[in-house]
Amino acid sequence: MITAGIDVGSVSTKVVLLMEDEIRYLVRPTGWSPREAGLSTYQELLEREGCPEEEVNCKVGTGYGRIALGFIDKAVTEIHCHARGAHHLLGRGGLVIDIGGQDSKAILMNHRGKVLDFAMNDKCAAGTGRFLQVMAAALGVDVSELGELASGRTPLDINSMCTVFAESEVISLLAKGADKRDIIAGIHRSVARRVWGMASRFGPAEQVIFTGGVAKNKDIKDQLSLEAGCTVVVPEISQVAGALGAALYARELAGHKQ
Repeated sequence: MITAGIDVGSVSTKVVLLMEDEIRYLVRPTGWSPREAGLSTYQELLEREGCPEEEVNCKVGTGYGRIALGFIDKAVTEIHCHARGAHHLLGRGGLVIDIGGQDSKAILMNHRGKVLDFAMNDKCAAGTGRFLQVMAAALGVDVSELGELASGRTPLDINSMCTVFAESEVISLLAKGADKRDIIAGIHRSVARRVWGMASRFGPAEQVIFTGGVAKNKDIKDQLSLEAGCTVVVPEISQVAGALGAALYARELAGHKQ
């Protein structure tokens, strides 16, 4: 059985093909059209893997752009897909934190991967990938460089979590001669505090599972560990956890149809 999960986010589109026990995936920028990004990334992965479209038993979409995907069999919320994908990658329950381009999520799941509760920040850019993009632009660096630049540095205080005011703070610190690397470390700490402030409503956690594109930033992972007071685990393919969860839902749906 072959199933597909398509996760269309605001910044990137992730597609996973589940081919028996093998996970094949592809990540591409979403761009201006969620529908086109989802379809073209899906078709590109099929071509790369030499898999005819008619051999895909079921397709499930997730992410903010899921409603634009006219070629899928079903749409499932990213909350449930991220929990399902994270559980599959690590085989245990716990607290999942996902920082995406436009929102951040904290998802409490049981040992079977079932969602028990969740919290979500989707009204403000603070604590999201978009916030990091704006800060990186103000500092004149690429967002992919932030983690390495901040490694081992002493964080400076970034007091505002409003993107506009935080950008002004960063510019002011630069004007005063502050080290760019210490500013970045401060930005990371402010993001971790904002996200953990949302997630802490669930109480102490033995382990946090960090998913999404921002999870590739090791310094944010380390800052999040300090805020949470526990181990933060980043699965090897953390960025595609949502798409993987969608593909797993597709497998379940295809099984029911047989």
